[in-house]
Amino acid sequence: MIPSIRETSPVQAQYLAFIEALKACGFEGDLNPDYANRTVLATDNSIYQVLPQGVIYPKNTADLVRITELSNLKQFNDVVLSPRGGGTGTNGQSLTDGLIVDISKHMNKVLEINAEERWVRVQTGVVKDQLNAALKPYGLFFAPELSTSNRATIGGMINTDASGQGSCRYGKTRDHVLELLTVFMDGSEWRSQPLTEEELSAACDRQDRVGEAHRVVNDIQREFKDDIEAKFPKLNRCLTGYDLAHIRTTEDQFDLNSVLCGSEGTLGFIAEAKLNVLPIPKCSALVNVKYEGFNTGLRDATELMKAEPTSIETVDSKVLGLAMDDIVWGTVEEFFPPTEGKETKGINLVEYTADDEETLQAEVAKLTDLLDARGEDGPSIGYSIAWGSASVAKIWAMRKKAVGLLGNAKGEARPIPFVEDTAVPPENLADFIEEFRDLLDDNGLQYGMFGHVDAGVLHVRPAIDMKDTEQEKMIRPITDKVAELTHKYNGLLWGEHGKGLRSEYAPTFFGDLYPQLQRIKATFDPRNQLNPGKIATPSQHHELTKIDEAPTRGQEDRKIPVQVWDGYSEGMYCNGNGACFNWNPNDAMCPSWKGTRERIHSPKGRSSLVREWLKQLSERNINPVHESLAQREKSFISTLPARIKNTWSRSRGDYDFSNEVYDSMSGCLACKSCVGQCPIKVDVPEFRSKFLELYYGRYLRPLKDYFIGGLEFMIPTLARVPWLYNAFMKPRFMQAILAKVAGMVDSPLLTGINLETAMQQMGVRYAAPENIRHLSDEQKAKSVIIVQDAFTSYFETQLIIDLMQFLQSLGFNPMLAPFVPNGKPLHVHGFLKTFNKVAKSGAEKLRALNDSGIPLIGVDPSMTLTYRSEYAKTLGSDKAPEVKLIQEWLAEHTEQLSEAAGKFNHGDFKLMAHCTEKTNAAPSIKAWQSIFSALGQQLDNLDVGCCGMAGTYGHEAANVKTSKKIYQLSWHDVVTNPDNKGKLVATGYSCRSQAKREDEEQLQHPVQVLLKQLHA
Repeated sequence: MIPSIRETSPVQAQYLAFIEALKACGFEGDLNPDYANRTVLATDNSIYQVLPQGVIYPKNTADLVRITELSNLKQFNDVVLSPRGGGTGTNGQSLTDGLIVDISKHMNKVLEINAEERWVRVQTGVVKDQLNAALKPYGLFFAPELSTSNRATIGGMINTDASGQGSCRYGKTRDHVLELLTVFMDGSEWRSQPLTEEELSAACDRQDRVGEAHRVVNDIQREFKDDIEAKFPKLNRCLTGYDLAHIRTTEDQFDLNSVLCGSEGTLGFIAEAKLNVLPIPKCSALVNVKYEGFNTGLRDATELMKAEPTSIETVDSKVLGLAMDDIVWGTVEEFFPPTEGKETKGINLVEYTADDEETLQAEVAKLTDLLDARGEDGPSIGYSIAWGSASVAKIWAMRKKAVGLLGNAKGEARPIPFVEDTAVPPENLADFIEEFRDLLDDNGLQYGMFGHVDAGVLHVRPAIDMKDTEQEKMIRPITDKVAELTHKYNGLLWGEHGKGLRSEYAPTFFGDLYPQLQRIKATFDPRNQLNPGKIATPSQHHELTKIDEAPTRGQEDRKIPVQVWDGYSEGMYCNGNGACFNWNPNDAMCPSWKGTRERIHSPKGRSSLVREWLKQLSERNINPVHESLAQREKSFISTLPARIKNTWSRSRGDYDFSNEVYDSMSGCLACKSCVGQCPIKVDVPEFRSKFLELYYGRYLRPLKDYFIGGLEFMIPTLARVPWLYNAFMKPRFMQAILAKVAGMVDSPLLTGINLETAMQQMGVRYAAPENIRHLSDEQKAKSVIIVQDAFTSYFETQLIIDLMQFLQSLGFNPMLAPFVPNGKPLHVHGFLKTFNKVAKSGAEKLRALNDSGIPLIGVDPSMTLTYRSEYAKTLGSDKAPEVKLIQEWLAEHTEQLSEAAGKFNHGDFKLMAHCTEKTNAAPSIKAWQSIFSALGQQLDNLDVGCCGMAGTYGHEAANVKTSKKIYQLSWHDVVTNPDNKGKLVATGYSCRSQAKREDEEQLQHPVQVLLKQLHA
């Protein structure tokens, strides 16, 4: 490997000068011209990749004013500025080769809630689900529903005039906008809202950009009223982008928001929004209607609409199949029972909502009566009903995730969004889709379909390998044909997700009205600085960006050789859907993103960076797969001089892109939530460890890595003299020295409990061959082998003892496997050569125990799941030992547990599960509940995010601040809640350690509270 070379072009120099000028004028937010931030924000959820010149994170509206005022200086008149929110767009709306202005990092506050008048005022960086969480205590919600609602910002929704599920009842985003605070390009601010003629006249009299905008838009509406009426389609989804048809909501009311909503950041920076909100329906139900053919379901949707549901969504067999292969299916499987002798290839999800159960049942009966009356000869092949908000929410969550899962289809050709946003009159939808499918079939393409059939909107994602130049060429002819089809069926190419880079079809669609869109653009943004190339241009001298002119991710990805691509496949297929930007602090997905709000510290960010890093290496003819193998053959001493030299160069500030990648990777907690929750199954810890191995072949490792990696091997010896180890670790001055020298803080202390002595007292034996041979078949059937891990056995020894005692109380024969290093810390820190050796050795010993026929169980979830993840990848799944989680094994013996229930006092407890466990072994959480239930206990699973410790992450000095912040986001309030005193149980060693460190609360393992429930 050799360093990347950073060169500053004249264009980049101008943008750097703009950034420096912002600093000088008091800009309060963050200014990021670094290559890492630019790389991460070069993509969204589309097929495109456009490298910006920098990324700006304004802190407040004043910062937006500073940006716009500075852009008016002559030397910065051609600086391009593009607003960005959640980055979930499928048409490249927020991609730019200029400066990205990302408001989501700081401008994300809910400013005011007026429950009585049912409105809310927010900064536009607020996420949709964040807003609804704030409104829920008031019994209110913001209606437009999106599949990306946990990361899509209100500003993004306004700028694309977003809509989704339920739009036939609730309308689009603009239908709920009461007022917008916009910063115009001359620095003026304006709160737009519906105006009377008198108020409009006053606005038109203003001698600034605001006044000019009102005059021009009003003139266009008056002059071209008849043309607008004739051209704009009468669809539920209307039209995104400069919606001339709704400039006047009534004859005497003018609303500039109709132009601003859907403008995709081409007219101004929308800083705040006042929105109307609605009462949350008290009751809901979902009727799941199944079909043998997807097109049959589409045609039937028009008939189902006669039953007046709240919404009808549809998914095809491709989407359904992907959901069935994901852990999410376990949450909804009961609602989709198979129909004997028939295969389900399409489902209509028909939702009903009401304010009371009686009304709801009557509404649902309209549909079920219709379905029942048709009998077996009807188009559908059965239905089921999910009653209640909790059940309905599970199905909608499945549907949302299934959309993302399309990107994880097998093979190099993945379903991608480039013609997915069509809208036609609902009665035309089935015929339209039939021709659409013929088009794709004629081109030999696989595809997935889902959408809002009640609104005539269907999202179609053809599977194309964009790394293949020939396949990429299909984008143009297929898009052209789909545009023709939508015109044929009186529809729109842009029904929901905005225009973006598909704006090039606007002049054809608008015809004589397109110059009026240009007049609007020229009025608001005469120099074409705001997100140029989208919606409309200010004059004929500027062009809209064509769909095949913008650079695509595939063009960059194909520069990476196949062998390298395959070697780092865990990060290569990220499609930018942004599921890792999940707002919810009580969701496990990517705690480093939640703790920093920096996009480089997310799975998408890290995937983007590692792909760019691999591309740069490939351009220099360096194969990192070969480099890794070669590096493992070199001795530590032989590479030391070069590593010292490179480390010295880094300290002097010499540029190497690898250092930016390292900064991103080092912030990862290796919790593996991305693996379980990312629809593409991006596995950051896996490719992170590969990166770190190569990186530390060129740079010196910090001392802490050796300490962490070697701890498992040293701890059995240190445990013989626990008093000496603890005396060294415990004093404050030693902690300070360790923090400074080794980069470690709050190191745990050895318990000093002699495990062997406890075993002898309990009559527990080691799982040695001679001990197993002496067991009878009956004894074997009741035996289980506990696999030790260093953290539990030496820092929480009592838990091992409690587990053995608990198992004995239930009539089982626990045995203890001799301690064998697991190697997880080695893998986390990129000691892959050593990890491979440890994994091979450990696997052989544990597989020998597997051969005894006695099941193996592990105590700590993270360490235990290493055997089925990292071991399986390193050694092959056939050579990895089978070690179950405690609850997975116990759940197989619920009958025996039920027989012992009389021995236990009843108790109510709350489970705080480990991140790795609940995202990578999700069914095991229910297993805990079944165990507790069998023993006469109540166990509720708490929705909490990450505790912030994640193994040794929280003990590393560089991570302490973020670790504590992550804990505060979710765990602190739960742990300190007096109502939870004595009720909380935590499965992870690191989780219990963090609660003890941060709140001085010693949480118990589930086994420990069950043991305490035993009668004296």
